Amino acid sequence: MFQLTASPARRALEFGIFRDGDNNLDESQALTLTQALDVSARNPSVAFTVEDTTSRRGELRTQEYHLVDGAVGDARTGAPHDMSSREDLARFVARTLDNAERDGATQTWIELSDHGAGDGGGLEADSARGIMRIDDMAGAIVDGERLHARAHPEDAARKVDGLVANQCLMASLGFADSLSRAGVRFLAASPETMISPGVPTTVAEAIAQHVDDPDAMSTAVVRNVMEFRYATFDQGYGPAAAFDVLDLSPAKWNAIEGDLKAFNNDIAVASAADREAVRNDAAGIDGMVRFPGSKGLPWHADRPAIALYDAIGADGSLPLELQNAARRVSADVRATVLAHAESADVRAFGDANYSDAAGPTVHFPVSARELDPWAPRVSETNNRFYRAVDGEAVARAIA
Repeated sequence: MFQLTASPARRALEFGIFRDGDNNLDESQALTLTQALDVSARNPSVAFTVEDTTSRRGELRTQEYHLVDGAVGDARTGAPHDMSSREDLARFVARTLDNAERDGATQTWIELSDHGAGDGGGLEADSARGIMRIDDMAGAIVDGERLHARAHPEDAARKVDGLVANQCLMASLGFADSLSRAGVRFLAASPETMISPGVPTTVAEAIAQHVDDPDAMSTAVVRNVMEFRYATFDQGYGPAAAFDVLDLSPAKWNAIEGDLKAFNNDIAVASAADREAVRNDAAGIDGMVRFPGSKGLPWHADRPAIALYDAIGADGSLPLELQNAARRVSADVRATVLAHAESADVRAFGDANYSDAAGPTVHFPVSARELDPWAPRVSETNNRFYRAVDGEAVARAIA
């Protein structure tokens, strides 16, 4: 005799939450896990795989569990993981993919929840004194997919489809490029700092509702973030001043890399007058952390890429070849933006204007003090993308 085994329910989305609470965001960002439980209870199309390192109830520890239909399963608590470790993130990615296979999920997304530093990385673990580089974040996804494929060859084609960065400043050219090369299809992130708890976990429902329609999915995710309000004693506040969903198509990012490298090399050999004009154009584009009291933060050189290259491309004092090179880069970057919105009224950010922050940022310093001011621990230049586009050559010429 034999027994028929029921096939797992088909779910639209397996949503993995890798939450690093080994720092000062532990209490505030924990709300995203409550949101995940609520989403799971009301929406059977979404399942969650969670790894949460936290000290909210005393001693630092790591909790791992699976949320399906509002029920917590596969729960275990143990010694704290190093959330800044590539190996630990890779194991989490593999476990999320394992659960995605078991749940019959159409897509698999990962959320990284913690501090972010743009091309300087993120996932700051205080106890380990670590922060993960963007190349290692992307590399961990590839490593985790290989672990899953080895353990489950019947499901070896399953990949991480998208990444939500519940971290500040992660809508950047370098981070997006690293994810594209890891095979990730979408990045949902803010070019600016965010207010913790940050991205609401309800974005999982927006993704699940539109798994077969990238444009509708992207619009729904951005709307979900920008219209969400966290309650305070006297007012509600939104999690982000600006938010994007980016298309990580390899063809689009190969075009960006090629055209940006050509532009940077043109700048490196330009005349002193032309370099000065480019410096002035760039200085006219505000970088991120625009809110009052942000002078001590290092990301003022993270300029919105489209606005930056548009300004250079429109500078009639520059040679036409240089203007055209800048316009090509701007067009390349613009082609990756599936959805974008910025807030017209963010009181916590001093009502700063983010209307030009449409799409990812690029590290473009105009003075020596803007070039990697927190290196070597946090370095926006220690990554494959910066080297591939000859970022150092243009920095020497401009900064």
